[in-house]
Formats: sequence, structure tokens, C-alpha cells
Amino acid sequence: MVEPHDDAPPTTSKRSGKRSGAGEQAAAELVEHKGDTLIGRSVTINRPRDELYAVWRDFGNLPRFLDNVERVDVIDDRRSHWVVKAPGGKTVEWDAVITQEQPGEMIAWASTEGAEVPNSGRIDFRDVGGRGTVVSATIVYDPPAGFIGKVIAKMFQREPAIQARRDLRRFKQLMETGEIATAARTREMLGKEKD
Repeated sequence: MVEPHDDAPPTTSKRSGKRSGAGEQAAAELVEHKGDTLIGRSVTINRPRDELYAVWRDFGNLPRFLDNVERVDVIDDRRSHWVVKAPGGKTVEWDAVITQEQPGEMIAWASTEGAEVPNSGRIDFRDVGGRGTVVSATIVYDPPAGFIGKVIAKMFQREPAIQARRDLRRFKQLMETGEIATAARTREMLGKEKD
């Protein structure tokens, strides 16, 4: 008997038949499993799949909408160096390698050995007819300092589960409107108010 196709994001897949096994199933679907904490988020963006994929695949674009990412230095076609904000004004760094790629559909990565924050994940792009594209992020990571580090990151709003939701929303805003809405008042705005 052929099992029915389940196109749900890996973190919500019902293939395992048990709710408690869904996280293990999702982690197993990642090409490289690096970490113990699994998160998954999705957003529908009213743009063509290939356009969204192209923006995401150019890693130099990522700091524009991934708020905690200070920079991504592209080393070559498959490798990059990441510098990411951490709680307390610190940064963490690691090298990552693309482990699997299907142009226009999916990018999977894993941190290399010795990463300060071991992580792996994938970004999937799926057409949803006239409504655009569903972009799904699935990430597995080990927080620095384990559980305590996760609690501290949550307090400072730097925990990846919180940040993934915000970052996908920022990506949606950028791709649909050309800018990211913010409540922060810029120096330029403050200067105009004084005039």
C-alpha cells in the first residue's frame, strides 16, 4: 500500500502517527541533524516562488530581514560564515555549508564542526496557487549553555523560535512592499520633527 503524500512542513507532519514523534520525524527529515531543539515556522508571501528563493539563496541579503544576523560572509558556492547577535550584546559565529539544494524549492544547511551554536535546517518554498508561496523554515539547534542559555535568550527576545516568526514576517513585508515596517523612530525622522 502506498502511503499518502504529506506536504505539511516537517514540524507539523502527521506521518509518524503519534504527536510525540512528530518532532523526531521532522528532525530525521533534515539532511544534517545538528541540535536538540526543533522549531518550525511558515508564512504565505504573495510573490512567485522563484523570486523568493533567489533572494534567500543570495546569503548577503539575509541580514536585511533576519534581525539577529549581523552579517553573512559568503566563502564560496556552498559555504558561508555567520555572525549572529546573542543575549547581552555578544555575538556568536559559525561556518555553515549547504547540504542539499533544489533550485526554486529548498535549501538545507548545517553548521560545521566546532560551531558555537550547532545548527541545521532547511527553507522550503511551495506554490499555493494564486495566493503566492508558502515559505517554511525548519531549524534544529543547540542553544549555548543549554537550557539556561535558552531561557536567557528568550528573556532577551533572541530565542530562535521567537526570532523565526518575526524574521519570516519581516521577509514577507520586504518582498510584498519593498520595506520592513518598524515602530522604531529613526534619527532622520527625529530630525524632521525638529524642523
